[in-house]
Amino acid sequence: MMMKLRSTVRWTGLAVVAAALAACSSPVKLDEPVKVETRSTVPGAGGTGTGGASAGGTPQSQVATVDLARKRAEEEAAALLSSLPRTFYFDYDSFVVRDEYRPAAEGYAKLLRSAGERKLALEGHADERGGREYNLALGQKRAEAVVRTLELLGVNAAQVEAVSFGEERPAVDGHDESAYAKNRRVEIRGR
Repeated sequence: MMMKLRSTVRWTGLAVVAAALAACSSPVKLDEPVKVETRSTVPGAGGTGTGGASAGGTPQSQVATVDLARKRAEEEAAALLSSLPRTFYFDYDSFVVRDEYRPAAEGYAKLLRSAGERKLALEGHADERGGREYNLALGQKRAEAVVRTLELLGVNAAQVEAVSFGEERPAVDGHDESAYAKNRRVEIRGR
């Protein structure tokens, strides 16, 4: 009886395996060439709609190309821009760019050299001491000093613009040295 049961189980197992193999088979012959049909998804292109060709006989693609190198450069530029200080501070009655801002100036120069279409506005400011005209001139000289620094680092002059607001737009209200120090500055803004 045990022998008969084993034989039946064996034949049943073989039948299950054979059925599984038959289910996995496909009527597609792998050694035959594949027929490919192209269709236009653009209304009116290709005449009959089955050729995928325009009037000139070449297929028209509706897929936009992506310049990965440019995209990567733009992402790197945005990361660099966010890491750079937006304000350069100056000493009293001075328009000399401090040495501490040299790395920032080099970063801006690298950014501008790599992206020729990018432009910056350099806004010069002064504290409230001095006359209105004097402070406008001092703010302009501060902005131009940053422009010259960038030009010496290889930036095209057309990419940077120096403007002055003098004492008209203080960063900090106050009449003490800490407020004055925050107002003697050049702010860098994208255009």
